[in-house]
Amino acid sequence: MVSLIVHAILGVLVILWIVRANPRVFARPTDGPAFSTLEIAFYVIGVASIALGYYFNHQFVAQYAVPGGNPFWGPGSWQQFIALGYVNPAAASASQDYTIINVVLLPLFTIVDGHRRGIRRPWLFFVASLFTSCAFAYAFFFAVVERQHRHERSAAAVAPVPA
Repeated sequence: MVSLIVHAILGVLVILWIVRANPRVFARPTDGPAFSTLEIAFYVIGVASIALGYYFNHQFVAQYAVPGGNPFWGPGSWQQFIALGYVNPAAASASQDYTIINVVLLPLFTIVDGHRRGIRRPWLFFVASLFTSCAFAYAFFFAVVERQHRHERSAAAVAPVPA
């Protein structure tokens, strides 16, 4: 259970790091509500993915871990967790897909697109996925992009029209 608590704390710290690294993005937009409906939808989906993931991770640890066990190898460990994802062809199919999405596509997309959009430290979305969930990391990134769009629309609305 300690490893789940450590994961949760590290997840919160990485999220805070992202927010602090991007104060302009997370500032309240000059017009409209504090959060758009789309931002809220992304956050709800992301938080739901964390809740579901932690529920199942808790079940795993409760079933397999031994008191005082090692969180990296042995019963109830990260190594066993990964191995169980490949116990049959159906699980292996889902696990390889998730691994490619989380370890290859998420960092590639968020780093390249984040830099293009001026998001500072976009690699932190990948780091966040290691402690939260892949779905949360994508949802959080998409919420940040939506918030940037809102800031850009607000700025364009108040910009003087050239004569």
